[in-house]
Amino acid sequence: MSTHDAAPETPGAETPVRFDTKIAVLLREDLETWQRLNVTAFLVSGLGKHFPEVIGEPYEDADAVGYLPMFRQPVLVFEGTKETLTTAHARALSRALPRALFTSDLFTTGNDRDNRAAVRAVATADLDLVGFAVYGPKNAVDKVLKGARMHP
Repeated sequence: MSTHDAAPETPGAETPVRFDTKIAVLLREDLETWQRLNVTAFLVSGLGKHFPEVIGEPYEDADAVGYLPMFRQPVLVFEGTKETLTTAHARALSRALPRALFTSDLFTTGNDRDNRAAVRAVATADLDLVGFAVYGPKNAVDKVLKGARMHP
């Protein structure tokens, strides 16, 4: 089993599915509600493209109306101080874990090109992080997020 696979399921079993990977978002605690939601959506949006195994099967309701597939595992959302984000970011970089970031500058841009330019203009150590997502083996992600607390 690779580090991206769920534990094997037995058809009809009541045992919950456990994943050996984790998708986590860390938000700065001083964000407004609309910012938290916006940042979270942006941060997780690229995971499926780079890690197609995180996407489950399409959904269908009882009337056979189809719906898009979603992540096959939960996205855990945490919060912390600016310092907590900076530390978590450094930890993720040192472990070479897949990550996404959202800086305060991105609240003032209006498109993907300007977003990328805003990030590119700032040195890693000077990024004003307001959100950060990380994906990888559960233990490694837990170490990256040490000191953060679950979002209320």
